[in-house]
Amino acid sequence: MSHGYSVKLVQLNKLADKKKLGVILGKECIRTSISVSQVAKIIGVSRMTVYNWFTGLHDPQEVHRPAIQSLLDQL
Repeated sequence: MSHGYSVKLVQLNKLADKKKLGVILGKECIRTSISVSQVAKIIGVSRMTVYNWFTGLHDPQEVHRPAIQSLLDQL
């Protein structure tokens, strides 16, 4: 495990499309030990939504992109 993240989540993040904003966020959160719960609370979405972003299953909705970019800028 990496910083509280499951091996599976880390592997899925590494295999996902590196151009997707949610995947980029996932990589940085894994690197800096920001938990899925923290991200969900900051952005105002569910933990499952954050998992889906981190693994590239879904792209963040446009309404969430500014908050994600702001979080990335802080990391």
